Amino acid sequence: MRALTRVLCLGLCAAVALSGCSKDKSDKPLVLVPLNNRIDIKTVWHTKLGGEKPILRLGLGAAVADQRAFAASYKGNLVAFDLASGRQLWHRSLRAPLSAGPAVGEGLVVVGSSKGDLIALSEQDGAPRWRVRINSEILSAPAIGSGLVVVRGVDGKLHGLSAKDGSENWVVDQQVPRLSLRGSSRPILVGDLAICGFDNGRVVAVTVGNGTTAWEAAVGQSHGSTELQRLIDVDASVVVDGDDLFAVAFQGRVARLSRDNGQIVWARDLSSFRGLAVDANAVYVSTAEGDLVRLDRRTGTEQWRVKSLERRQLSAPVIYRGRLVVGDLAGFVHWFDVATGDPIARVSIGKKQRVSSPPVVADDLLLVFGDDGELTALRAPALGTP
Repeated sequence: MRALTRVLCLGLCAAVALSGCSKDKSDKPLVLVPLNNRIDIKTVWHTKLGGEKPILRLGLGAAVADQRAFAASYKGNLVAFDLASGRQLWHRSLRAPLSAGPAVGEGLVVVGSSKGDLIALSEQDGAPRWRVRINSEILSAPAIGSGLVVVRGVDGKLHGLSAKDGSENWVVDQQVPRLSLRGSSRPILVGDLAICGFDNGRVVAVTVGNGTTAWEAAVGQSHGSTELQRLIDVDASVVVDGDDLFAVAFQGRVARLSRDNGQIVWARDLSSFRGLAVDANAVYVSTAEGDLVRLDRRTGTEQWRVKSLERRQLSAPVIYRGRLVVGDLAGFVHWFDVATGDPIARVSIGKKQRVSSPPVVADDLLLVFGDDGELTALRAPALGTP
């Protein structure tokens, strides 16, 4: 028990240290330079789900399907909204400490809890469908498709569950280092593969039909003499675009991989536990230090780096209406020119409303979910329009 407690305490200390909570002035978030917005950003609607703010970061965010938006709070509230207006369609109190999701698919809305519960409800009206326990805290939303709900626990196990009743079809186990970051990569479904990153720095592809491992690729590479220096978690979700996969590890590398066999096309040293975005020309990464970096998609060559948001605990970036958008620890949402990295606009969704999860692009709206359980729908003009 003492050994287990020490591991958990080490993990907690690492998470706190990486979150920028140090009292050292050099670790304080960089002060924002005043900016005159070059585009008009409007708040279309805003709502608060309610519930206490968790101390540590969780895997909660927003999901969109069928012109509906879904969000969940740590206190156990799961709510469906009309995407266009923000009008509440249904609400369920699940009486569980929710820590991941929601995810939507197969007619279901699925959330996970810090106690290892995976809870599925009807997308249409929130009626309960099934509830199972995987015996591990869940910190990332599941992937849903092909009749499966694929979920990763912090214990390094990837579960393939039946979307019909939650019964387990298969489970894949990856070794978890004694010390790792608090987080986990969200699995994705690509054709007949379920792909996910793990705390040992590897990206693994599993055949959805039977749970056999199709391939593995090492993105993180362990260095250093201490356990903290050897952290190489792939906590950010793998991004798929066509035949390419893109992944990044903490204190590791960002890499472009072949979707079919996991072969690494190129890799560059870069550290991130938040994530990346991809377009036809480039890869954009929110680094662990709070930089935004653009890499050439074909070669991985660095093309620009924005350092004006250092130590502001950035979310993963997204491409919205032709621009790069990222949230930060104080509730600011920042717009940048994808070609140059120049700042374009900045808005606040609420005082000290930390944005850990990536914004969600939904038609012409951008949904931003704050860690306090507030959901905001923003609208900005498309690139090339006034």
